[in-house]
Amino acid sequence: MSALAATTDFTALAASLQRRAETVSVAQAETRALARATPDRVWRRADLLWPAFTKG
Repeated sequence: MSALAATTDFTALAASLQRRAETVSVAQAETRALARATPDRVWRRADLLWPAFTKG
């Protein structure tokens, strides 16, 4: 096993996963709120459908 393959920055990985989880949870909360207010508009927001894949 090379030394290059053995190095991993777990702090950066954990921070990245935490940001992604926060993004998804905010999108889920917005989706639920929007579904209660106007159910037909929920599926028209790409940032709510794919929160982990949109920029922002």
